[in-house]
Amino acid sequence: MTARVLVVEDAEPIRTAVGIALTEAGHTVLTRPDGEGLERDLAEYRPDLVLLDVMLPGRDGFELLTVTRETSNAGVILLTARDAVGDRLHGLRTGADDYVVKPFVLAELIARVEAVLRRMGRLRTVLEVGDLEVDVEARSVRRGGTPIELTATEFKLLTFLAGRDGKVVGKTQLLTAVWGYDDYADNLVEVYVSGLRRKLEAHGPRLLHTVRGSGYVLRACEGP
Repeated sequence: MTARVLVVEDAEPIRTAVGIALTEAGHTVLTRPDGEGLERDLAEYRPDLVLLDVMLPGRDGFELLTVTRETSNAGVILLTARDAVGDRLHGLRTGADDYVVKPFVLAELIARVEAVLRRMGRLRTVLEVGDLEVDVEARSVRRGGTPIELTATEFKLLTFLAGRDGKVVGKTQLLTAVWGYDDYADNLVEVYVSGLRRKLEAHGPRLLHTVRGSGYVLRACEGP
């Protein structure tokens, strides 16, 4: 479910954390500490969505929101510590698709990003890998036309892997993306991958591969 996201945030720890979280969620990310080159980034990078901090050096987020609306069809989410109702209303009336107040939980931010992208039609809602079809909206899985019943966690794991377009995903990435933390025992991932693999292989050849020392990949052919 890859989308291009532009993050404009002057606080380096937040910018880095958001960039990593979006990347681990399967998106392509460009980060900037300010909006001085926004027009160029909108034209050359062509983001599907822009995350704008409101309190930026130079042009603030409200001004950059106006620029984005005038020159791009990207979605916009404002990030700010200013939680006054007037500020939120100003952002929404100026054209923001959502408004997230700091401090925020990364998992919630990613969910809001993907909700906006989905409303805009910028996320693929049906993912295909070989003869496997994952319908994200319907929360259904079919292989070779045969329905496969998965638990909620198995479905989340499969959706994340299917959205990575054949890229290898490490255990820490999976722990963060699927369970929301990265300090739990590795065997949790192994147990769920093993169970998911059995269900998929009951209807065809192997799709979920282990890449020794690196992680896992979902694709229709063997190899790292």
